[in-house]
Amino acid sequence: MIGYVTSPWQPPSQYQPGSPITRESPWDIPPAAGVEPPAPPVPPVAPAATSQYGRNDTVPLTPGVTNPTQPIAVGPNVPPAIPPAAPKRPRRQGMGKPVVALIALLALLSGFLLGSAFGPSIFAPGVTSSVAPDGGTGPATPPTVVEASPISDVAEAVLPSTVFIQARSGSSSATGTGMVLRADGYIVTNNHVIAGAVDNGTVIVAFSDGQSLEADVVGRTQDYDLAVLKVERDDLVPLPLADSDYVKVGETVVAVGAPLGLNGTVTSGIVSALNRAVTAGNGEDLSFINAIQTDAAINPGNSGGPLVNLAGEVIGINSAIAQPPGATSATGSIGLGFAIPSNQVARTSQQIIETGHATYPVIGVYLDRTHTGRGALVAADQPTQPAVNPGGPADQAGIRSGDLILAIDGTPVIGADEAIVTIRSNAPGDTVTLTIERGGAQRDVQLTLGESEAN
Repeated sequence: MIGYVTSPWQPPSQYQPGSPITRESPWDIPPAAGVEPPAPPVPPVAPAATSQYGRNDTVPLTPGVTNPTQPIAVGPNVPPAIPPAAPKRPRRQGMGKPVVALIALLALLSGFLLGSAFGPSIFAPGVTSSVAPDGGTGPATPPTVVEASPISDVAEAVLPSTVFIQARSGSSSATGTGMVLRADGYIVTNNHVIAGAVDNGTVIVAFSDGQSLEADVVGRTQDYDLAVLKVERDDLVPLPLADSDYVKVGETVVAVGAPLGLNGTVTSGIVSALNRAVTAGNGEDLSFINAIQTDAAINPGNSGGPLVNLAGEVIGINSAIAQPPGATSATGSIGLGFAIPSNQVARTSQQIIETGHATYPVIGVYLDRTHTGRGALVAADQPTQPAVNPGGPADQAGIRSGDLILAIDGTPVIGADEAIVTIRSNAPGDTVTLTIERGGAQRDVQLTLGESEAN
């Protein structure tokens, strides 16, 4: 089951730090007065005990360099070279597993408060702390400089241009993510993030610099699950859009968003598959996505956030996650996330900005979604609705009720939804080739895609 990635906002738990754990050392008991103690045996010389404690610090964010004069930035999909891996740290000895587990637990419980309240001011960015071997009475060892990784570089560039979105309507609200599309205040997100607040609600956009503004909905489309918002700012840094036609399976990607309201969350993974036909939603509220599949962790609240390559270019907008059979709602990542390709985002967003609405391509037929055999079956004629629209692209190409569409531009299709997704990955006016079977005979027909206004 494919589920949307939205959920009511839940505030993070206020964890209380546990008591610090110390390890006491034995001390010598002085002898009684006047009694000469026997000479103790000479103990073996043990290496000096040392301890090192590392922590992750908040690094100041530097926006990536983009061209603010370009309406929607598009850049080449060329990731930078990956720097050599840092040398491995020596393995620490002498601490039992239960103690390690307890310290780790306390670190996790207290990390939220310490990391947010004190993290930026304790240690300099990119430098780990070090403790003198004698427990702090002597000079500290020189700090170790931590080299930045490609993912941390991407995070620094992308986070300032990623926004947190809250859609409020009455007593209910939903949260999601968005990304800056243009410097003059245009933001793109998923339609399902803001759909509940369109008629009688408000949409609030929170930026990484602490400013929050109410946004206007410029336009939206359920069919592609995209929406464009506008805020009154002209100093934003847009994220560049990559050409998603050049995305490769296996390349490293980074997902940025606000899962469960935890703004500024960064996860990473790879592109697991391309051109994955995804039908998201319920009933009549369906979106058809020719998706990029990723194993980067995407959870409720990541919707509308960018999926970027190692060059910091957006290759897609995170939109949906798969759930195990029997799940009735999106419960969390199982390593199957889906993003709307950046080329579709660019085309649809530009349409919405220019006209207030979006369109999608059509061939002018009704497909039988109950068909379970080969290909996609053109439905039977109905008394008030013919299966093939008179004068439409399919009618002009000679397609009839009962025909099987086996392939589109040489790519096999299985079922109506896959055929719809494949058609809608094109643009109105494009020419496509359909492989049709009728009465056991196959033939290829070319047609020019028509246009219909999106919901």
